[in-house]
Amino acid sequence: MLDVETLHPRDLAAADLLTWGEMAAAEPAFASPLLGPDFARAVGAVRDDARVAVIRRRGETLGFLPHHRRPGAMARPIGSPLSDFHGLVSRPDAGLEGAAVLRAADLASFRYTGLVDPHGVFRTAELKSAHVIDLAGADAATYAEAVRAASPKKIKNWRRLDSKLERERGPVVLVGDDRSRETFDRLIAWKREQLERTGVHDFLRPAWTRGLLLDLFQKQDGPFQGLMISLYAGGELVSGHFGVRLNGVYHPWIASTNPAYGEWSPGQVFLMRAIAAMPQLGLSRYDLGPGHDHYKRAYALSQIQIGDGVATAASMAGRVASSVNGAWALAGGAGSGPVGRLRRRMDAIASVELTMGGRVRGFVEAIASQAHRRAGAPVEA
Repeated sequence: MLDVETLHPRDLAAADLLTWGEMAAAEPAFASPLLGPDFARAVGAVRDDARVAVIRRRGETLGFLPHHRRPGAMARPIGSPLSDFHGLVSRPDAGLEGAAVLRAADLASFRYTGLVDPHGVFRTAELKSAHVIDLAGADAATYAEAVRAASPKKIKNWRRLDSKLERERGPVVLVGDDRSRETFDRLIAWKREQLERTGVHDFLRPAWTRGLLLDLFQKQDGPFQGLMISLYAGGELVSGHFGVRLNGVYHPWIASTNPAYGEWSPGQVFLMRAIAAMPQLGLSRYDLGPGHDHYKRAYALSQIQIGDGVATAASMAGRVASSVNGAWALAGGAGSGPVGRLRRRMDAIASVELTMGGRVRGFVEAIASQAHRRAGAPVEA
């Protein structure tokens, strides 16, 4: 029988933090900085509803499920929607089953969109690919040659654009571990402009997301910290990524480009230069996440499979949650049509907006976005 203790990340005992870190380090699939105790504690610093279910059996600690407990006893991944990768971190021989864990944690369901589950705890059926730049022990030049061999036309175009940018705008310089607050603020502003322009819900509007990113930007010591990589041309900011790293694994959230530099495709120039700089930055893996396959696949020669779905508890509350999820599925909520797009938008709003006012505003914007789609405007879901 499972014994689950649910705590705010700040209340975890030192022994539990150590055990969690050791479990994550022992399994390559859990290498992401988003899956360890440091990220949970960082989210806990800006959200009071952050929780970690510590799972034990007969006094032995078996695993950790970081989450937010939302209305209806629904669990969402901690830090969602910034938690592109999430899951239950455990030992491979723990023998855990998701339905039993949720019941023991007094949760009805767990909504996940980027589930990492190497031990098959939740047995998800719906999988999608996330893109990874993984040097896998190779040097950056060898990796870049592999990229060129896989996409010769794209790399030829990158070299042309890189030379054109330097010729027309001045010396092109990539700054790794850029600590400029002005640059950080500009990347955030450009990202928010992009979200507004494309009709995607602005996950940077709530104070907690901006506070989390700023806290991480200001953290400059230890294996877990924020990392900003920036590209300048002639001394002017052109493009950049900001995210979090744990040792050699980097997961950026913010990918922004200067709108005035669109003709030079600065995102392409940035990525190839960032790959070349990975060894100097101490990086062996650069997560690009799911989606935008047409763009990311050329640079990320590796993919990992992540789950998308809802796990329900072995309880009456779980059966009710399962029925609701089934109704959404029958209505097309799992597809790529308007119902599916609306459901994903509503999921994003429910994840990031903590106030009723924020959720209502997000809902109104979601309906407007659907109307623009029906009118033929190019709006991303």
